[in-house]
Amino acid sequence: MQSLKKILLGEQGLVVIFALAFVLVSITVPNFLTERNMLGLLQSVVTIGIVSCTMMFCLASRDFDLSVGSTVAFSGMVAVMASNSTGSILLGLLAAITCGAIVGVINGVVIARFRINALITTLATMQIVRGFALISSDGRAVGINDPAFYDLALTRILGVPAPVWVMGLFFVLFGFVLNRTVFGKNTLAIGGNPEAARLAGVNVVTMRIWIFALQGLVCGVAGILLASRITSGQPNAATGLELSVISACVLGGVSLAGGRAAMTGVIVGVLIMGIAENVMNLLNIQAFYQYVVRGMILLLAVLLDNLRVSAATMSRR
Repeated sequence: MQSLKKILLGEQGLVVIFALAFVLVSITVPNFLTERNMLGLLQSVVTIGIVSCTMMFCLASRDFDLSVGSTVAFSGMVAVMASNSTGSILLGLLAAITCGAIVGVINGVVIARFRINALITTLATMQIVRGFALISSDGRAVGINDPAFYDLALTRILGVPAPVWVMGLFFVLFGFVLNRTVFGKNTLAIGGNPEAARLAGVNVVTMRIWIFALQGLVCGVAGILLASRITSGQPNAATGLELSVISACVLGGVSLAGGRAAMTGVIVGVLIMGIAENVMNLLNIQAFYQYVVRGMILLLAVLLDNLRVSAATMSRR
């Protein structure tokens, strides 16, 4: 019993749970293992997966960002509107990524430099940025003028949609940054003990600003791909994304107390979120129940995080 508990709460525990759940779903849910459904599943988690890459850094440094959903929607709006007005898709993409990064820098400066609580700051920017998205479009969806914009989501490489490749690239890139760079080690150090990290020579304020800037930039990329996939700029897109992203990260072993993160765990957490929604769709379960399931997954994620922290504390004694 103790060994089973150790496995489930350890780094490999989530992988074991995911493997068992995947086998069970594959056996019981019709059409789950079809190529079409697998590709659809991967495409459905692209936004959550991409944003989770940098939310992992926010959580690992004892912060979090509730404005990611609004930033994704606003960036998508900017990409479409700038592309339409300039006639250049490239300029639209650059404008969207820049706007996302600016939102991230503002969050970082207010939180790190002015020492305003991350909850209050990102809750405020969540409302402000969503408001900008609604104001800029008068509350309506904005159509895409250049059909080439659709190719960002429709292009397939080796039979796999381009956004899935982008998500995979981000997983590899940020996994490398976390495990193999000074930036990643400093992020974990700040989350473990900010004061000790400062005394060790880490510029905590600058690091936190950079983390939020990266978060905003990645939201810009996610917003572009989402706008391309839904074929328009939607001011109400990505509503509730922040909770799904945080759930995926915490499920994946990223500690809400900071100082612990693993990209492999985040990937599994993202896939669990996607499979839960995919299975409900295949079983024709009403969309209303998905809110209940997301809430239960979030509670489960926080419970697992508390159990991991308790187990780690007991093992050190």
